[in-house]
Amino acid sequence: MLPLKLPAAGERLSVLCLGAHSDDIEIGAGATLLQWIAKGAKLDIMWCVLSGIGDREAEARGSANSFLQGAETASVEVMSFRDGFFPTQGEQIKGWFEALKDRFKPDLILTHRQDDAHQDHREVCRHTWNTFRDHLILEYEIPKWDGDLGQPNLYVPLEEVNLARKIELLMKHFGTQRSKHWFDKETFQGLARLRGMECRASERYAEAFVARKLTVA
Repeated sequence: MLPLKLPAAGERLSVLCLGAHSDDIEIGAGATLLQWIAKGAKLDIMWCVLSGIGDREAEARGSANSFLQGAETASVEVMSFRDGFFPTQGEQIKGWFEALKDRFKPDLILTHRQDDAHQDHREVCRHTWNTFRDHLILEYEIPKWDGDLGQPNLYVPLEEVNLARKIELLMKHFGTQRSKHWFDKETFQGLARLRGMECRASERYAEAFVARKLTVA
């Protein structure tokens, strides 16, 4: 299979990372970002978490700072939209997205899947596509009890060291989540192994995304 290299080592790329909750970006795309940085991509990253207050805000900022070490530039924003009620806050979230569009010009956007079972995740994806109309958007996946994992069409084969680092940082930074039965090493490693099998990753693991629109020059 012919791979598309995104981004190449030494290439500068602005990346907008969007997550409804404080651990979403890390779960969905954390190893991909770690790997791009490790391979020498020059990333300018805007990392935005829409719902984080109290301990969750502290976790979000601490985790983002760890994942973004080595990025060319990095900015972290944590908003306080009400967890679980994003669809009822659509006007306010829309206003925030419109302001974001004027402040940051991304080459690539990482966001939630359009058909994610969580209403907050779907709302973030809806506003992503509505706001950014001339961008490469990759939708990441979040495992959950709903059993809503879909059929991705874009894979990032991972070096095992980057997956291990992702899991290490998740366990380190998100103490409020460790009591949840799904939040553990086996869940994250198991999903990565499944996606690695699907794309025949050389080191067995991968993160997967949905790419709804691509332009190939």
